[in-house]
Amino acid sequence: MGVWKREWKNFLAIAAVFLVCYYLPVGTKRFDNAVLEAFHLVKWYAQEHVLLCLVPAFFIAGAVGVFVSQASVMKYLGAKANKVLAYGVAAVSGTILAVCSCTILPLFSGIYRMGAGLGPACAFLYSGPAINVLAIVLTARVLGLELGIARAVGAVIFSIVIGLLMHFIFRREEEAKAAAQMAMPEPEIKRNLLQNGLYFASMVGILVFANWGKPQEAEGLWVTIYNLKWVFTGVFYLIFSVILSLWFGLKPYKAVASVAAVSVAGLIYPDYPLVPFTVGSMALVLFTSTQKGELSDWFDTSWDFAKKILPLLLFGVVIAGALLGRVDNEGLIPSEWIAKAVGGNSLWANFFASFAGAFMYFATLTEVPILQGLIGSGMGKGPALALLLAGPALSLPSMLVIRSVLGTKKTVVFVSLVIFMATLSGMIFGSIFS
Repeated sequence: MGVWKREWKNFLAIAAVFLVCYYLPVGTKRFDNAVLEAFHLVKWYAQEHVLLCLVPAFFIAGAVGVFVSQASVMKYLGAKANKVLAYGVAAVSGTILAVCSCTILPLFSGIYRMGAGLGPACAFLYSGPAINVLAIVLTARVLGLELGIARAVGAVIFSIVIGLLMHFIFRREEEAKAAAQMAMPEPEIKRNLLQNGLYFASMVGILVFANWGKPQEAEGLWVTIYNLKWVFTGVFYLIFSVILSLWFGLKPYKAVASVAAVSVAGLIYPDYPLVPFTVGSMALVLFTSTQKGELSDWFDTSWDFAKKILPLLLFGVVIAGALLGRVDNEGLIPSEWIAKAVGGNSLWANFFASFAGAFMYFATLTEVPILQGLIGSGMGKGPALALLLAGPALSLPSMLVIRSVLGTKKTVVFVSLVIFMATLSGMIFGSIFS
């Protein structure tokens, strides 16, 4: 009897797995297609996001952990920091970063681990992918000016309110965290604010321009920038290499070698910019991992983020692909179910749009054509805004990573707040503009 009490959970788990395998609907069209969609989506994600988005994000997060003092993070984003400054900085970060919900995760993890308060960190986590200037402009042009304005205003307000609510709900933990931080000694400053600022600006420039999306217009400023995106990326990489050599101890011959390798790769493969980008990334990995001191610590910290975050993201993308498929492709859940569920401006329609959007994966700018199709199928304006406010900021892959950083309880509260506020905003917007 004692053995059975210890082993019954294992038996139930084995039995459950056996039953799933026994009744696995292999051979049915929808299930087989969902499996293919899962692998199609994870392949696309690996090709389009891992190198261009996540690798720079991991290095930026690692740099925050090594080169930014914990006292500086606590001063501007800590639990006892000036609230106007902390939430103001966090709320508008998306206008600079223009990244998706997965790319923001290493940066969020970095500042939170360095001592940022839960409220400002969550405001940053939401605003990073939500307040995207390109996406907001595209929303206004394609889906209507009122929806674009509502998205911009709603995203800024959301980030601040959600951050404040997270701080209030978990205020006892935050007070204890702040008290512990006050006892920490002031660290030695090796570089001034300008040097660190230029260093991070060069990395953010690489991240932003390497991922600059193609606009729908045939001409204009956005098109010009898109056509020159790799030129801008190369210039920022050159600046980045010079800064590493001047102020961060990278040996000059290594900086010259990395720039030369990227230039040669660009000349050999002018039509495949991903090749020189990969060469530059590998050069950075090689030179930082083999040099002692701060640069080696930088690589170790970046690699630590990659080990913890990347497997969860890829697993989440596979599940999301199986359930929802890609744009214009279905997974296990039929698209007509979603289209029917978001018609009109009922409470259910707004809630379903918020809930579904929170679990779907949206690459930067893809939410606009998806919504365009749903609106054409009868989606109401309220649910459209609800999906815009919940979708880009969250996804199933990002939830898995957020849980590994904040824990289950805080993650559930954060996701619930996003869904609730998106639902409420959709109801109000739909009642005004329906």
